[in-house]
Amino acid sequence: MNINIYDLNTLAAADKARILRRSELDIEGFQETVRPIIKAVRERGDQALVEFCAKFDKVTLDPAAIQVTEAEFERAERNLEPEIKAVIERAAANIRKFHQAQMPEEMWFTEISEGILAGEKITPITSVGLYVPRGKGSFPSVMLMLGIPAVIAGVPEIIICTPPTPEGTVDDASLFTARVCGIKTVYKTGGAQAITAMAFGTETVRKVHKVIGPGNAYVSAAKRLLYGHIDVGTPAGPSESIILCDEQADPRIAALDLLIEAEHGPDSTALLVTHSRELADKVTALLPDLIADLPEKRREFCTTVLGNYGGIVLTQDLAESIAFVNDFAPEHLEVLTAEPMLLLAKIRNAGEILLGQHTPITVGNYALGVNAILPTGGFARTFSCVTVFDFLKRSSIGYMSKQGYDSLKDVAMQFADYEGFPAHANAVRKR
Repeated sequence: MNINIYDLNTLAAADKARILRRSELDIEGFQETVRPIIKAVRERGDQALVEFCAKFDKVTLDPAAIQVTEAEFERAERNLEPEIKAVIERAAANIRKFHQAQMPEEMWFTEISEGILAGEKITPITSVGLYVPRGKGSFPSVMLMLGIPAVIAGVPEIIICTPPTPEGTVDDASLFTARVCGIKTVYKTGGAQAITAMAFGTETVRKVHKVIGPGNAYVSAAKRLLYGHIDVGTPAGPSESIILCDEQADPRIAALDLLIEAEHGPDSTALLVTHSRELADKVTALLPDLIADLPEKRREFCTTVLGNYGGIVLTQDLAESIAFVNDFAPEHLEVLTAEPMLLLAKIRNAGEILLGQHTPITVGNYALGVNAILPTGGFARTFSCVTVFDFLKRSSIGYMSKQGYDSLKDVAMQFADYEGFPAHANAVRKR
């Protein structure tokens, strides 16, 4: 088994750049493939959706069956095992509690000076489309992470697009989860065609103002091409993680957690970053048996990832490890060090930061309450995890009394004169 081991201090600049770019290198190559999909859906609507469903999902779907019916929701609720319902509801409660705590005041003002008030009004986005992927399995957890904050934010119109199962339905857990979230409009369409449908609308799929949700390289490419037509939200592409370790980390826990994001798919990134050669050697020795215990498909994904965009990065010391983490800006960061809380202030760039051996990425992905839809591809340098704020917008509010206006009019007029805007100045000078 080939497991990449990179010594950061001897690594060639080109190799380091490749690690930092990870699968973002591949996404650019998908854009030309996606362009005709966008064109077809924009021009032929539902008919294009069913054709792409047959081509990519191998499912024959009638246009009338694109939207999930109430009967399908009812059937899913009857069929889903009570144990899975309980798991979904427990996770939903934690996620709901966390996101309710994020909600800001609907409106606020501050007195700038006597007679001058400035503030903000917080308003939900009018319509939002949630993309819930399916390709390598169903993801009701993604439904929770997107649906709950959208509903808490008060978005009036929420739709969901998700690829159909081989039987031409949406899986029971995802439909049950949509109901738990309080969302009733679900469409059986996925990939670049789903993103396009939400951007422009079709006979069945409603056009929305914003689309948000993770996806494969085709979905990521479609979002980039459609930027400007629709708000594409947090850049959430192929999964990625860094397990940050010092010499005191448990090698078995480090090895187990390294495989969490590696099993998502061959385009994932999973790195263990440490200054301990001894720990790196122990983890390397443990990985083959841990991977061998996985089902064939997940075993293949992990093997591919650890020899492609994943592996182990060796540094000189903990400070250099932290510097690499900040440079990489991972989607998921798990800190397995003796004093993880002491490192928190030094970590600037990560979609989420999970501290200590009792906080594995798995629990964060499903049930801790924090949102697991996170920026990938290095975008954690400037983007944030999904929150209620992704579904809200701010409008500035200003008010001046006559006294307040008189105190500021000369300042504004002189600025307008200086910048060469006479109409601006006249609106004050000739008032």
